[in-house]
Amino acid sequence: MAVLLRRGLSAALHHAVGQGSVSACRPVLPATLLGARRTKKTWPVSFPEEEMRKRLTPLQYHVTQERGTEGAFTGEFTHHKEDGTYTCVVCGAPLFSSKTKFDSGSGWPSFFDLLRDKSVDLTDDFSYGMHRVETTCGQCGAHLGHLFDDGPRPTGKRYCINSASLAFRHKDAAPSSSAAEGAAAGSSASEGKTEL
Repeated sequence: MAVLLRRGLSAALHHAVGQGSVSACRPVLPATLLGARRTKKTWPVSFPEEEMRKRLTPLQYHVTQERGTEGAFTGEFTHHKEDGTYTCVVCGAPLFSSKTKFDSGSGWPSFFDLLRDKSVDLTDDFSYGMHRVETTCGQCGAHLGHLFDDGPRPTGKRYCINSASLAFRHKDAAPSSSAAEGAAAGSSASEGKTEL
């Protein structure tokens, strides 16, 4: 069954590319068929879809809720160098410290370690006919990016994360009291985001 699914994916992708279609942002098949994923109902924090559509930019929604990817070298945090904490743009959960950020040359913000062990969940991702490890927010399940084993010491890990899935809290800013407030406060670094 898995072989047939992979062949079907390869055929569908080959067909889409052969048609000249720019389908890199939208999978040919639904995300549920492309890889393992928990349902939104099993995450500790959840938000109604209409609230997220109002609060997030179209790119942020596409990346975090539809497992999309922003273009390489286009994200606002790719070359960001300020001290602080990178948080989930959806729920405000702290994910990465700026102390673990490094320039991987990949075109996406990269981190070699998590802020906390449980801040990110890892899931096998078989989309596009290959195996990768998907990273999602441990609180709300928002798609963040992928994990690779080609990072620097001491961990050897590279968390390759979409800027659109992140917000930034400066080191001098006080942490917020709720997840929704954290997402709104942390998102002030980006233009076009609506606060709650």
